[in-house]
Amino acid sequence: MKNSVIIVAILFLLTTKINAQNDTIKLKEVRISSNRISLPISEESRTVSFISSEMIKNSPATNLADLLQTVAGVDVRRRGVDGMQSDLFIRGGNFDQTLLLIDGVKMDDSQTGHHTMNAILSLDNIESIEIIKGPAARIYGQNAFAGAINIVTKKITQSSLNLKVGYGSFDNKKASVGIQEKFSDNTSILAHVEKQLSDGYRPNSDFDNTSVFLKSNYKNFSLITSFNDRKFGAENFYTSNPNFKEYEETQNSLVALSSEFYSSNLTIKPRIYWRRNQDMFLLKRTDPSFYRNFHISNKVGFETNMVYISAFGTTGIGVDVSKVYLSSNNLGDRDRLVFSTFLEHRFNKMKKFDVTLGLAISSFSDFKTQFLPGLDLGYNINDNVKVFGNIGYTYRVPTYTDLYYSDPGNQGNPNLQPESAISEEIGLKYLTDAFNFNFSLFNRNSTNLIDWTRNTSAEKWQTQNFSSVTTKGFETSFNYRFNAGDFLQNIDINYNFIDDKIIEQNVNYTRYSLNSLKHQFSASLNTKFLKFLKQSITYRYVERTRGTSYNLVDAKISAEINKFELSLNANNIFNTDYVEVGLIPMPKGNVMIGLKFSVY
Repeated sequence: MKNSVIIVAILFLLTTKINAQNDTIKLKEVRISSNRISLPISEESRTVSFISSEMIKNSPATNLADLLQTVAGVDVRRRGVDGMQSDLFIRGGNFDQTLLLIDGVKMDDSQTGHHTMNAILSLDNIESIEIIKGPAARIYGQNAFAGAINIVTKKITQSSLNLKVGYGSFDNKKASVGIQEKFSDNTSILAHVEKQLSDGYRPNSDFDNTSVFLKSNYKNFSLITSFNDRKFGAENFYTSNPNFKEYEETQNSLVALSSEFYSSNLTIKPRIYWRRNQDMFLLKRTDPSFYRNFHISNKVGFETNMVYISAFGTTGIGVDVSKVYLSSNNLGDRDRLVFSTFLEHRFNKMKKFDVTLGLAISSFSDFKTQFLPGLDLGYNINDNVKVFGNIGYTYRVPTYTDLYYSDPGNQGNPNLQPESAISEEIGLKYLTDAFNFNFSLFNRNSTNLIDWTRNTSAEKWQTQNFSSVTTKGFETSFNYRFNAGDFLQNIDINYNFIDDKIIEQNVNYTRYSLNSLKHQFSASLNTKFLKFLKQSITYRYVERTRGTSYNLVDAKISAEINKFELSLNANNIFNTDYVEVGLIPMPKGNVMIGLKFSVY
């Protein structure tokens, strides 16, 4: 941790020489839309991290997976550059226990949580990101076991044309076209197409990605459509056999139509949506007949959320009905009907106190109905300081891969039961216009956890409800915005600690469990001293439960001249050797030069 201490010291020395100004972004007033009851971030009685469009623009990250890695408590385990095949974890939960949403639409996949990040959007199409940590099942139902991430798509504020090209290490070529047209105050459209190709940074790590995103608004209706097509070499993504040259293709699409209806004290937000995911995997790229998996999952749903404001506080009610279909040569043909209803009430007429009680009920056609209660408490010491606590019950039903997958080295278990947990958190927030500080202690007691297990190396991996685990930890984040001369500067410092303990375990080996980010430290400095030039640098230190640790430094510099923006992104600039998943080495230092042309 010596490097991280040095970085912190340098950043604090910088802040002592520059006076904070009051004309900075008022983050405490930002409203979090991921709740049914929308609240300013300062009034939330839980830990919520927020990434604004300006933060996204200034970050050295070129994709969502890399961007999320700088958030305390978020663990994105990648298998390559530019977010290729990434798994999403929050506070020690696994990739099946974290829910991703796009404009509030749940993107969970019934086949496997490995496909969650297939749905990620280009950073060009993201307005902001809201990360809810801890028990979110009361708000979203199952799959929000350890937390949830809601991507808010770009607001269409003016007509524009954006053209981007980029070229970087590993023959990485990237190009995109984005068009926004604002016809009137209530009618607009956004269209974005992106293509990316690379030879890869090691044998059989090439990829070919295509993405399309459309968003249109007409009066009080909004339609979003996304499509992601990925083809990539998957060298030892799932096996360690050097003779296999694995290969994978995925397609992910979303269509969602939403509306909003308002009266003086009632808001109703109905939505219909369709999510589709297709996955084709070859164990031998040059011999498809040797071993091939092919899966198509579809989820069609309707939901409506209502918020009613009365003299007793604010009441939120939600109903979500969805039908899931899976067609697979390995898992069989499956379907599942899911019904969820949500009720929460916020008592906020008690001067400095706020209390939010909530209950979700989730019913599955193939599992028992679950009741998911939760409670949030907050006390405002003054306008800037708040202490809070929350507790909630959460659970997750097995995926179809957990239940039915079979190959020569793996065997699913159709007798699996849902895993469950009780999560608690207490914390403190200090928020001003220029300075934000958050601290929280958290605990999660999990039972019937699901993982791939075995007792000897000669056995198959098989899924089972193998243990009870206690996950304790704390996280803290610090953000300081200040002016140097005429320009706004920004410092972010985050630290997260997790300690997992197995209470009961009846197996010798597990595949995915308990390799959390024991220590996670990140520091970012975004500066601007000339009107046309800005730069940023990000440092991360990671130490996992099993003892591996590494340091990473990324940087970005960009210059805006008239309608053009020239940028240089550099990742892992000190050539660190490190692994995030299995035995897959991550790339050494790499760069990308980008050119953007914009017309407004």
